[in-house]
Amino acid sequence: GVLPKTLHVDRPSTHVDWSALAVRLLTEAREWAGAPGRPRRAGVSAFLISGTNAHLILEQAPEEATEPRSAAGDVTSAGVCEGVSAAVPWVLSARSAQALREQVLRLRDSVAADLDLPLAGVGHALVTTRSLFEHRHMVIGADRDELLAALAAVAEGDGSGAPGAVSGVAKPAGRTVFVFPGQGAQWAGMGRELRESCPVFARRMRECADALAPYVDWS
Repeated sequence: GVLPKTLHVDRPSTHVDWSALAVRLLTEAREWAGAPGRPRRAGVSAFLISGTNAHLILEQAPEEATEPRSAAGDVTSAGVCEGVSAAVPWVLSARSAQALREQVLRLRDSVAADLDLPLAGVGHALVTTRSLFEHRHMVIGADRDELLAALAAVAEGDGSGAPGAVSGVAKPAGRTVFVFPGQGAQWAGMGRELRESCPVFARRMRECADALAPYVDWS
């Protein structure tokens, strides 16, 4: 492994007593050999101007080989304990009912054409790699045949009452009211100067003041 040099620093600050600390500032990249029998760990810190502090601890990956998960289409091979029900949900969504139905048809055709399609993998991909829109269908099945039957029921109608299928339209999400970034103004009078020099900002500030007026005694 390699420990990267600290960015934007050529030499350690003279305002820090480095000899009294158990740390070093890396002005150059150096080899990271590690200790026998112990994994290498690294800490990554972020101290932002807004006051947000974060520290991430990373550990090297284990060296032992792991058995790859089976890609078989049966959901019982997708990491589920033996004897436990392995129903898999597939979540589909779109901007309109027509677009959603077309998506259901495409998925149905893909499942019918590929006998080795990993069912749990499809469900995982649908919820982690696609945006979630208002018009939604969810089909549930313990095997390929059940999922195909649920998809067919949804494709032929709205899916209401079909075994293994749930359909609906989500309520629109609420709009953002206020955003407080946390750092405040960089100098006194910053907002006043912007209001005097920028008509757009001044107009928005007046709209906010008018909206708050019934609830507060300040402007």
